[in-house]
Amino acid sequence: MNIENIVVKKLAYQDLETLMSWASHEGWNPGKDDARVFWNTDPDGFYGCFFEDKLITGGAIISYDGAYGFMGLFIVHSDYRNDGIGRKLWHFRRDMLISRLQPNATIGMDGVLAMQPFYSKGGFNTAYRDERYEFLSNSFSFSNNISTIKSNDFETIVAYDATFFGCARAKFLEGWLNMSESKAFKYKKDNEILGYAVIRKAETGYKIGPLFAKNLEIADELLKSCFSAYPNDSVFLDIPTTNNDAVELVKKYGGKYVFECARMYYGKAPNTPINNIYGITTFELG
Repeated sequence: MNIENIVVKKLAYQDLETLMSWASHEGWNPGKDDARVFWNTDPDGFYGCFFEDKLITGGAIISYDGAYGFMGLFIVHSDYRNDGIGRKLWHFRRDMLISRLQPNATIGMDGVLAMQPFYSKGGFNTAYRDERYEFLSNSFSFSNNISTIKSNDFETIVAYDATFFGCARAKFLEGWLNMSESKAFKYKKDNEILGYAVIRKAETGYKIGPLFAKNLEIADELLKSCFSAYPNDSVFLDIPTTNNDAVELVKKYGGKYVFECARMYYGKAPNTPINNIYGITTFELG
């Protein structure tokens, strides 16, 4: 194949659905509503390479109101690997995302082990490792301070979430907090939000993300509320390994290691409270 015959262009929604089907085949276990939420967050944030009008590789370049960017969902169809097509698209996506952001805005990504040297050469620095763990959920009693997130909690949750993510992501949360076959929980005490978590249906079992909390005790209670929402099923959680309490929480509930990525940043890493992050939201959008 002549790489010069490859056309790079913005994806349509059905192209994003194709990428999600590839992600499923790769074992990424996407959430049931992920495509819809991702698209509504930034419909201009998906690009791919086409050969003879056929999508052969694609990925996300999400702009959070120009303040912060995230590169994810980067997949080359298995029939077109090792031909330089992925490199062509990755550099295009990086540069296109830079152009969509404010000057000196940070870009984040979660890179698989095999690709981390390539991403490093492209200007990304590793901040920490993320590890995915699988649990068998059960029913638990949990704190009375936990309740489901309601529509009138939205602005408070957006503000709380921003301290952990690095910027406000209201458009994303509009969809993320209202997915089908999902539950969103908050821990509230003395009229203050001290943690929240979302568990959603995935192709296999359920996935928790985010899980943000003031301390280990609150994170534990939120985790139990998520397990109890969908007992006796597989549940997956992605943790930053630099949070020692998150590692201990995984051990407490017998989490089984699945695989890992590295959170990497182009530009200055956001000043987020990593020791209060017990579960990242997604590997695809941050």
